[in-house]
Amino acid sequence: MLKKIVPLVMLAVFLFPVVSCAQSAPPLPMRVETEEQKTFYALGLLLGDDVKIFALKPEELELVKAGMGDAATGAKPLVDINTYGPKVNDLARKRASVGVEEARKKGQEFADKAALEKGATKTASGLVIRTITAGTGESPTAADVVKVHYEGKLIDGKVFDSSIQRNEPAEFPLSGVVACWTEALQLMKKGGKSQIVCPPGLAYGERGSPPVIPPGSTLSFEVELIDFHKP
Repeated sequence: MLKKIVPLVMLAVFLFPVVSCAQSAPPLPMRVETEEQKTFYALGLLLGDDVKIFALKPEELELVKAGMGDAATGAKPLVDINTYGPKVNDLARKRASVGVEEARKKGQEFADKAALEKGATKTASGLVIRTITAGTGESPTAADVVKVHYEGKLIDGKVFDSSIQRNEPAEFPLSGVVACWTEALQLMKKGGKSQIVCPPGLAYGERGSPPVIPPGSTLSFEVELIDFHKP
């Protein structure tokens, strides 16, 4: 995940290809009780998460629902998909850029607050690292392979990746991850655990990695350095 999060926007391109009011989809049940209903509802959650990048207004969401319904039922579309399909990615890029400055502002406030916590240090690059559990011995270099347990969150607390939840430590070359990690892990010692706050410039920047990481996001990680070794 840390190397690259593959965008899922293209899923939305195929599943929401047209806009029409000719035939609406049947309403969802008011109560989700059976396993099948829960699975269909989960499908809706996944699709909805994939189109968050568009920051849809209520009336725009209704158009997307109509397009999905027409595509799913085979109804005649009101627009030419060959004309308007290619415009979806352009719209995604435009909508994604709108919230970048606001995301940067909130992220800076989050990082500034984290830097004031006991035991926290802010480096020249803007990285904030706070020791939770001190390690012992040597620290890895950028040329080492590290073994870690970690959990990554957005500043609103949403977990976007977690080796802890998977119950499986991750191992990778320290030079092959985001710059924030390359710098921070070299400040840790074996067995140590730290909170790392990564400004967007040291993480995924203005592009983010939608839909998982919005553009301009500041990220917070809790990282335990289990071990490291030479390649």
